[in-house]
Amino acid sequence: MTIQQVFVIGAGQMGGGIAQVCAQAGYQVTLHDLNEESYERGFQVITKNLTRNVEKGRMTEEEKQAVLGRFTKSLDLQNAKNADIVIEAAVENMEVKTSIFAELDKITPAHTILASNTSSLPITEIGAATKRPEKVIGMHFMNPVPVMQLVEIIRGLATDDEVYEAVEEMTKKLKKTPVEVNDYPGFVANRILMPMINEAIFTLYEGVATKEAIDDVMKMGMNHPMGPLQLADFIGLDTCLYIMETLYEGFGDSKYRPCPLLRKYVKAGWHGKKTGRGFYTY
Repeated sequence: MTIQQVFVIGAGQMGGGIAQVCAQAGYQVTLHDLNEESYERGFQVITKNLTRNVEKGRMTEEEKQAVLGRFTKSLDLQNAKNADIVIEAAVENMEVKTSIFAELDKITPAHTILASNTSSLPITEIGAATKRPEKVIGMHFMNPVPVMQLVEIIRGLATDDEVYEAVEEMTKKLKKTPVEVNDYPGFVANRILMPMINEAIFTLYEGVATKEAIDDVMKMGMNHPMGPLQLADFIGLDTCLYIMETLYEGFGDSKYRPCPLLRKYVKAGWHGKKTGRGFYTY
C-alpha cells in the first residue's frame, strides 16, 4: 500500500499544519477548503512558516519553493478522486465528519485510506458512515503540527492491519512519532489533558486562585511549558467544551462533566485566542 497523493480537508490551523509537514516530507498535497478566502488564509500561514524556517537556516529558499510547488488547491471535494490517503481536519463535530466521509467513500478509489484528525470522536462511528470501515483510521496530530512530534494513530473496530501499517510508516516519513491507540472517547491525549484543563477551570470558578496563579502553579510547580488556562485559550474553549461533552457522554462518569464557567465563556463567544478573548485577552 503506497501513499503518494495526499488530500487534506481543511486549511485551518490543524489542516494547514498537516498539509505543510506532508509537503515537506515529499508528498504531493492537495489542500481543500470550502472557499477561496479560507484556502488563501491557510496557504499564507504555510508560506509564512516556511519563510521563517529559511530565515532561521532550517531550509534553503530552493527547498521552500520545492515544498510550495507540491501543493494543489481544491475547492471541490471531487478533487479527492486521485488520493491515496485523505486526512480530514474539519470541525470537531460528528455530523459534519460522517457527512464528509460518506461523500469521500463515493468519490475516492477503493484503495484510498480515509483518515480523521479528530481529537476525541469515535473512529468506529466515523467508519460506519462508509462502505470501507476497514480503511478508516484516526490520525490525531498535536497542535502546532509542524512543531509537535506525536501522532496518535487510532484503530477503529474494523481497521485493517495493512492500513494501520501504511499510516504508521507515513507518520515516520513525516518525522513524527506514531503511537497506537484504541478507539475510546478522547483516546489517550485528551482523556488525560482535558479533565486537567477542566479542573483548572473549576479551580478558577470556585475562587481558589486567580487565573495567573493557577497557570503559574502548573508551569513552575509541574514544569508545564504553558498553564492549563492559557493552553485552553490556545486550543479553543469551544473545542475544549466539545471534547469534555464527548468524554461525559462516552463514559457517563460525572468526573468528566464540563465546568459551568467553560460553558458560560463559550456561550459568550469567548473561545480563546482565535476570538481575541478567553481566560485571557489577546
